[in-house]
Amino acid sequence: MPQRLFVGNLPHEVTDNELHEFVSSAGFQSASAVVIRDKATGQSRGFGFVELADGEDIERAIAGLNGQNLQGRRLTVNEARPPRTDMGGGRPRGGGGGGRHHGHSGGGGGGGRRREW
Repeated sequence: MPQRLFVGNLPHEVTDNELHEFVSSAGFQSASAVVIRDKATGQSRGFGFVELADGEDIERAIAGLNGQNLQGRRLTVNEARPPRTDMGGGRPRGGGGGGRHHGHSGGGGGGGRRREW
């Protein structure tokens, strides 16, 4: 199974090739790198995924890349999780419940974002 990294806090100007070159310049071989873009606007969403080449140690790559500076931004690097399929094939929904507090209905909670590839 391919080893994939989630790379967050990417500068919006970074391209797939620049992400690939950044990983290579840090001493790690990647089979591919992709910056996730908004479907409507084509603008970067500020994160991407890197598939490591066979034989690369994912823990060593995370330790070596997490917190590194790319165009003035500190990257967040973790192991990417596979997409969830337990919700009818759709994407997971974030959010939380409200409730009542001092006679007022509560607002919805903020949703978390899963790091999926």
